Amino acid sequence: MSQTALQLAYLASAVLFILGLRNLSSPRTAPTGNLLAAIGMLVAVVATLVSQGVVGWPVILAGVVVGGSIGAVLALRIEMTAMPQMVALLNGFGGAASALVASAELLDGMRAGIAPAGIVPTAIVLSTLIGAVTLTGSLIAFAKLQELMRGAPIVYPGQRFVNALLGLGAIGLCVAVALSPLELPPYAALVGLGLLLGVLLVIPIGGADMPVVISLLNSYSGLAACATGFVLGNSGLVISGSLVGASGIILTKIMCDAMNRSLGNVLFGAFGAVAEIGPGAAGEQRSVTGYTPEDAAVIFNASRTCIVVPGYGMAVAQAQHAVRELMDLLEARGVKVQFAIHPVAGRMPGHMNVLLAEADVPYDKLVEMDDINPQFPETDVSLVLGANDVVNPAARSDTSSPIYGMPILDVDRAQHVFVIKRSMNPGFAGIDNPLFYNDNTKMVFGDAKGTVLKITEALRST
Repeated sequence: MSQTALQLAYLASAVLFILGLRNLSSPRTAPTGNLLAAIGMLVAVVATLVSQGVVGWPVILAGVVVGGSIGAVLALRIEMTAMPQMVALLNGFGGAASALVASAELLDGMRAGIAPAGIVPTAIVLSTLIGAVTLTGSLIAFAKLQELMRGAPIVYPGQRFVNALLGLGAIGLCVAVALSPLELPPYAALVGLGLLLGVLLVIPIGGADMPVVISLLNSYSGLAACATGFVLGNSGLVISGSLVGASGIILTKIMCDAMNRSLGNVLFGAFGAVAEIGPGAAGEQRSVTGYTPEDAAVIFNASRTCIVVPGYGMAVAQAQHAVRELMDLLEARGVKVQFAIHPVAGRMPGHMNVLLAEADVPYDKLVEMDDINPQFPETDVSLVLGANDVVNPAARSDTSSPIYGMPILDVDRAQHVFVIKRSMNPGFAGIDNPLFYNDNTKMVFGDAKGTVLKITEALRST
């Protein structure tokens, strides 16, 4: 393949990537966007393989078969509740691939005694450092989400100073390797320091901030891939890595705005390190109103409007299909049903959208926070499924709360609020929720799927 044809192929793939990202901005067009982006990547990969004759086709096909088989098994076996963990791992694998490619390029130069020139040494150290940080940072995010380690922030005295010192050391090693790219010890030290930084930068971040962290690590993986594109002189990789890096940063900014917090506060604020004292813990006894599914069905039967607020509890219980069944029954009785989507509900960006789409909930029923909030005061029933922090009214009124100022869903302003939870334990952020003690709130304790099915069955009998 000529260089002209190769660059045209990369240009075509870039156009497909951009169209794919544009379509991914809406749930309705997301499947088309995913397909366009996949076709773009296929075009770029095929063009690269045809133009490069370095690795034999048997090796390439073996890689495709092994990698494709692993991917297919994971895609079929991973449940939707574990999707955030899978995304975290995929981010880490992307970072690892970039670091390995950059390392291979540098080691080849060392064996030949030929130092890389131009921008390549800088690209190598950036690809290695960012890729290493992404790998171990993503593994820590995976471990927290999978509950292999505690989700609360892990902090120690002088942590920020230690991280800053290691960061300066990494920058120094980057300069040393870029100036002397044929020296192995500085490069090995850079790899080790990058892996250590990935761990130390993520352990002080609480589980409630994992959606932001996953988005940021996704951006890191894109930046590492972009740097690797400069190492290889591959414009297709530069373009695709740049798009991933930029879109990840934009999404991270959107999610930080949704929590009314800066990225620095998310990364260094150790949010959730100390659980808030819940009502009653300091001597004040407060009670909740408990309802049975049958009690809830009576009020649902008399309602005309209903807003469902999905949270991680819905994901854990795989309750999205049961919720769809309840929605169908309510709508058959003339009840208007909508779903309120908070930008950071769940454990990754768009988590609730994906779950509800799996249950074939119509896209036009998924309403963003700013659009749904004015409707709560006119709503008969609001059903909260395992959400905690995104419906916590303390964010509006309690200046001492760590989530004060965070935009929330105004669930407490509905006429009746039903909260389905397995217990009174606080959410992932470890903060108690005053909503549970309001006069218009009724707690229905139990597994989200089983409880929703019981409400539906009781509703059919009324």
